[in-house]
Amino acid sequence: MEWAGDGSAMAAALRAAKQQLRAELRQRLRALGAAEKQRQSRLLGRKVIDHPKYQESKRIAIFLSMPDEVQTEDIIKDIFKQGKECFIPRYKPQSNHMDMLKLSSAEDMSSLALTSWNILQPSDDDTAREEALAGGGLDLIFMPGLGFDKKGNRLGRGKGYYDTYLERCMKHPRGKPYTIALAFREQICESVPVTENDVPIDEILYEDC
Repeated sequence: MEWAGDGSAMAAALRAAKQQLRAELRQRLRALGAAEKQRQSRLLGRKVIDHPKYQESKRIAIFLSMPDEVQTEDIIKDIFKQGKECFIPRYKPQSNHMDMLKLSSAEDMSSLALTSWNILQPSDDDTAREEALAGGGLDLIFMPGLGFDKKGNRLGRGKGYYDTYLERCMKHPRGKPYTIALAFREQICESVPVTENDVPIDEILYEDC
């Protein structure tokens, strides 16, 4: 559902609609058992590995999963197995700034710090890693989120990290990477409230797609 207009009442209604949908989606995810999350994650991992866009991409950004997200560890291992370059998020708290920093190997994940949000990421004093946009850009970004609709609209957690990062990607000589969201089927919604300025995701992968 697209919300047009720039009035404060419209903006407040959009915020309220997003908050209501976030609460509903969090409840759905809490009800999803660990075994079912693992089953869907493995199925999606196979879909990714067989995907033409993944196969042709060399520089790939991917999120390190929180417990309520599709588990990405098998995909990360395959990125290195295929000789591709892997970049992972480093979120800056109290802001909407995120960098995508290079991971040197699947084993490198064990060196990452656990944030207060329970997310693994490179520490602030880890300055040796390549940032994707400081180098050759990205071919593909795997996107997390709380909910998605079949038109490619995404509902994030409200911080704006990925929207802001995609704006930076568009200014890079390589241009905007292809974007694929990884979702449990319970995260697929009939409609996600968005504004006319929101950039839809190129493709959403879930069990029944």
